[in-house]
Amino acid sequence: MSISYIVEKIKPDYIGYVAGDSLPPLVSIHGGRPMPPIRIYHSKKQNSVYILAEFALPPDVTYEMSEKIIAFIKSSGISEIISVGGMPIKEGDEKYLNSVFSITSTKALSDRAQKAGIKPVTEGISTGVSALIMLRSEQEGIDNLNLLIPVRDGITDPKYAELAIEAIKGFIKLEIDTSELAKEAKILESKINEIMSKNKQAHQAYASDSEQAGPSMYA
Repeated sequence: MSISYIVEKIKPDYIGYVAGDSLPPLVSIHGGRPMPPIRIYHSKKQNSVYILAEFALPPDVTYEMSEKIIAFIKSSGISEIISVGGMPIKEGDEKYLNSVFSITSTKALSDRAQKAGIKPVTEGISTGVSALIMLRSEQEGIDNLNLLIPVRDGITDPKYAELAIEAIKGFIKLEIDTSELAKEAKILESKINEIMSKNKQAHQAYASDSEQAGPSMYA
């Protein structure tokens, strides 16, 4: 939600998208215009690039997607990566709410994060595309900051996005007001839930069609 809000507010240029046979047959509609659900934006003013995905990636494309993003980052001369993710907390750990944690690829970036009041994750595991990109970043010396916002499982709260955006503002020049986030979060959440629902339906339909078609000759 945080990246959606940033893109909505600063209105960067739409420069590209991600597509592939392994992704679900899903199209987003914005302002009456059909658009890919994974889009790339560029802001000259902020000198930044934003990759926005409006659905959860299927696990079987995680490795391929992370490699493609790393290749794009290197070929584009991007010097620093910032990603945002939720960190589900268990019952009784509410004390961590309103905090921001991070995983970083370099010590220099870790020091910057700690000076900004962001707490480092020193033990644990990380999964998904952002985790694989973090590993490659550490191996290749690319500055990568993964911001983790403690969240209650199954609860969407505008405060989560506000914490993420305020943390991002400590690393790039973002002139963005989060005062309207609470009001617009419901609209964004509704859009995201609709897209996720369509994504689920598309997966189910695709699986049903595949079963009816019988075994593949290449199986």
